[in-house]
Amino acid sequence: MNGTDDAAARHGARKATVREQLLAAAARRFYADGVTATGINAITAEAGVAKMSLYNNFSSKADLVKAYLDARHEEWLELYRRRLTRASDARAGVLAVFDAYADHAAFDYEGGFRGCGLLNAAAELPPGDAGRMVVRRHKEEVESLLVGHLTELLPGQDDEVRRLAEHLSFLLEGSMVRAGLEGADTRLHHAKALAEHLLDRL
Repeated sequence: MNGTDDAAARHGARKATVREQLLAAAARRFYADGVTATGINAITAEAGVAKMSLYNNFSSKADLVKAYLDARHEEWLELYRRRLTRASDARAGVLAVFDAYADHAAFDYEGGFRGCGLLNAAAELPPGDAGRMVVRRHKEEVESLLVGHLTELLPGQDDEVRRLAEHLSFLLEGSMVRAGLEGADTRLHHAKALAEHLLDRL
């Protein structure tokens, strides 16, 4: 690598680091304080970077919000993948989805657990906002994962699979809302137990 290439690599690494700092700061502030209440100055102060650094990495606050939601989606998927590596069969695969929700709730959140960060943000965004579409795709993907596992359990029963996947999806989201309101993951563990009961009756 010549000197020019080396300098470009260092610049790229610095830019990636600043972007990661901004995303981490945005994640903390958006979750703790809300998207609307969190200004650019609060995020740059939290990240310890100049205000211009934000605009060098994101075109607008809306762009930063979307990047935050995309990152939160990927964060949840990674939790699910880790759980899935321990799943021995399709039934355990369904329960891995519930476990991933509980794992997310167990993070050390500033100010405590407040429910699904994706839904919290979506509630503040206007209809048609790109961030709301990220949240919608995330919830659809979660339900699609349930469909995949249930299809293995109920081959050839597509209608029943879709019905049950929707049922479990409602159970997940309802328990997450109640858990967020109560500031504890108890409801998520109850939801998993209810899901196990449903699966045992298949």
